[in-house]
Amino acid sequence: MTWFKKAHRGLKTQEKKELPGGLWLKCGLCEEIIYRKEWERNLFTCPKCDFHFPISSWEYVATLLDPGTFQEVDPDLAPADPLHFRDSKRYADRLRATQEKTGLNDAAISGIGAVGGIRVAVCFLDFRFIGGSMGSVVGEKIARIVSRAIKDRLPVILLSSSGGARMQEGVFSLMQMAKTSAILTRLSEARLPYISILTHPTTGGVSASFASLGDVIIAEPKALIGFAGPRVIEQTIGQELPEGFQRSEFLLEHGMVDMIVHRRQLRETLETLLRFFTAERKDG
Repeated sequence: MTWFKKAHRGLKTQEKKELPGGLWLKCGLCEEIIYRKEWERNLFTCPKCDFHFPISSWEYVATLLDPGTFQEVDPDLAPADPLHFRDSKRYADRLRATQEKTGLNDAAISGIGAVGGIRVAVCFLDFRFIGGSMGSVVGEKIARIVSRAIKDRLPVILLSSSGGARMQEGVFSLMQMAKTSAILTRLSEARLPYISILTHPTTGGVSASFASLGDVIIAEPKALIGFAGPRVIEQTIGQELPEGFQRSEFLLEHGMVDMIVHRRQLRETLETLLRFFTAERKDG
């Protein structure tokens, strides 16, 4: 099945509040009424305030990679329920329902594609799947695609959209923080570039591991990025946080990300960075 068909499948299964129907929709930030066609031309961002609506991992494939170049790897990896976890419902039931709703086996897709004709290894998280949480499958997919990048001498792009580690998998989920960090250390030792893209939101164990380890860290505008959420921090320290705390612009000002790039310019920016890194490697 081609990536286009999978992207189309992802569009159909998104929640209405993410991809509303009709000719008009309301921005989730400035509340302006937007003409749907203009919103789509703007890559699902508000033309008034630049609010970036959440999009699926397959839509990022279509947005960032050269058309027709993406070849998915490890599509059949699916999570288990080693702890037989249950909260308001059984984890196994939650997984089954989310898989049916999204058409995904877990919260990440990985594969080989190209940006501006440059081959890259990629892994994109999808917030629709249990908040883009990192469980054993996400960690394994990242480890496998980075290992393949080392073997084939490819740059790596990882895109984060996540609430953090998946609590339903307990310590198995937390182990993925060390696992992904370790394989990225091997990538660095191989002198291969890693570009990390942070979208809204990137929090918890994901932000505390692979998302923060890029040679270049790019954030989408106004994305929430941090370990604990602002409300948790305020309740813990008993103080009101500065306006815009943990947003992309705050992190750029404090040196935690390298650049903020609008979704419209993201593919072009990736191509520029990849050409720089690959030229540097040839010169070296």
